[in-house]
Amino acid sequence: MTQDIKNSAVMKWLVDNVIYVVLIFLVAGIVIISPDFLSITNLINILSQSSSRIIIALGVAGILITAGTDLSAGRMVGLAAVISASLLQAPDYAYKMYPNLPEFPLFIPILIAMVVTGLLGALNGVIVSKFHVPPFIATLGMMIGVYGITSIYFDRPPYGAQPIGGLSEKFIKFAQKGIPIGQSEIPYLIIYAVIVSIVIWVIWNKTELGKNMYAIGGNPEAAKVSGVNVTKNLIIIYTIAGILYGFSGTLEAGRVGSATNNTGNMYELDAIAACVVGGVSLSGGIGTVSGVIAGVLIFQIINYGLAFLGVSPYIQFIVKGLIIILAVAFDMRKHAKKK
Repeated sequence: MTQDIKNSAVMKWLVDNVIYVVLIFLVAGIVIISPDFLSITNLINILSQSSSRIIIALGVAGILITAGTDLSAGRMVGLAAVISASLLQAPDYAYKMYPNLPEFPLFIPILIAMVVTGLLGALNGVIVSKFHVPPFIATLGMMIGVYGITSIYFDRPPYGAQPIGGLSEKFIKFAQKGIPIGQSEIPYLIIYAVIVSIVIWVIWNKTELGKNMYAIGGNPEAAKVSGVNVTKNLIIIYTIAGILYGFSGTLEAGRVGSATNNTGNMYELDAIAACVVGGVSLSGGIGTVSGVIAGVLIFQIINYGLAFLGVSPYIQFIVKGLIIILAVAFDMRKHAKKK
């Protein structure tokens, strides 16, 4: 009897922590094949490349927890990247979009980009909560519309649709540099992702908004009856997501060193996939910050690790697709058992 209890406890622990078990086995498998993979440089590269994706995924995750979705995330990232890049070009750059524009302090263009995407996120929330348009349709329409806005802004005379480059040194430093520690350097991108993750963890776990978010995802009608203002809370959650997309977009522009109207394309699908793999339920009401981060890291390790091993990118897509299907199947089965 005692052994059965122990086995049951072990199985429960494995089910509750399966994402971290998968992550450990994934890293271990790659290291067994190629021990050189386990180095400080590779670890920093993986974390750095994951940073902006973590910020996007945390925005998407909040919406998924309310039993919604957001297909416009990637296009908002692109809009923020184009806006911030166009306002933070070097003063002496020959193809500057706004040649007569004075040089702004770094935070102003970043804040402008975040405000714009935050307002678009709020608009998503209004459409979903007040007009009761299904989140899939509402954000699909926003995705298409934002791409049109970004393309109009991007394709401006006299230079037309060419990458917005020549970014100022302070912007490049903001996204590409880091804090020296011994022989290595901790990129600022990792620090930004850590700060955002802590803020979102506090919102989800220590505030009324976080409690309401889980209540809405679990049962919106019960949440209404218990006094939760569903409309207000949904608008705030979508707004926060938009702000996160905006910040991530500025980081992407600075990290890459340029921006186009296709920056951020399909990022929303990667974010949704990472959330699902990280234990965020598509049915709503379930999700953790740590799980989302682990989900992003799993996909980044797959991308980086398999490329490190010389595996074809096509095989990588197959592996990622199988992981997504298995994660959703596992989630559906777990919910079916609870019912």
